[in-house]
Amino acid sequence: MKRRSNKERTKERKAQFIFGRHPLLEALKAGRGFEKIFLLKGMRGEYTKTVMELAKQEGIPVVYVPIEKLNRLTRKNHQGVVGIASLIQYYQLEDVLAHVYDRGEVPLFLLCDGVTDVRNFGAICRSALCAGAHGVVITAKGSASVNSDAIKTSAGAIEQIPICKVRFLDKAINYLKYNGLQIVASTIETDQLVDKIDWTIPTAVLIGAEGEGIRPKHLELADTAVRIPIAGDFDSYNVSVATGILLYESLKQRLNS
Repeated sequence: MKRRSNKERTKERKAQFIFGRHPLLEALKAGRGFEKIFLLKGMRGEYTKTVMELAKQEGIPVVYVPIEKLNRLTRKNHQGVVGIASLIQYYQLEDVLAHVYDRGEVPLFLLCDGVTDVRNFGAICRSALCAGAHGVVITAKGSASVNSDAIKTSAGAIEQIPICKVRFLDKAINYLKYNGLQIVASTIETDQLVDKIDWTIPTAVLIGAEGEGIRPKHLELADTAVRIPIAGDFDSYNVSVATGILLYESLKQRLNS
């Protein structure tokens, strides 16, 4: 595999930045997606208020940083504003689910609770696409950046499967439950094995971060919990591997139903 040069990597990173007050505001108004927006610490006024409101509507994190941080991001005249533009298009969960039902298909979604490693996230999206999942749900804050490394690790799957960015995962879980999906949590804190539930019905799989796992408030919202059997006394699989196993069980049952 051909490695990218440092020059190519630098050019790629620079291409993600939108800086300057007018360009960033116009990009927001036009619906351009952002991973994050940085504002100069202490910046106030009508412009800042407008940016904050638009960013809140789209679930875009806004962070106040010192001038040194902005200068490290770009040497251009940033005017106290730098945005990291999204490399992909994000989708509304409601639109994706409606489209799945309109096509007469049985929904299968993946809910990521605090997965922050970009390579794990890329591998998760690759497994999701291969297993026939209809979408991957992440939160605007506390999730892995969908950057070039994530896209590369996914082998391009991130650009083929809808990624739905939401502000609050609990609201997304309740929305899916209201629309007929069972929420299946992956955790070691259960005796029920992954192959003992019905994966052929509308389902959303809830996975947690490495180490921390699923947050208690989200785990409580799950309809059922499953664990993956492990030989020996080791505690758990890597999150991307575990996700692949869960989704494979779903695919196997659906193919045989």
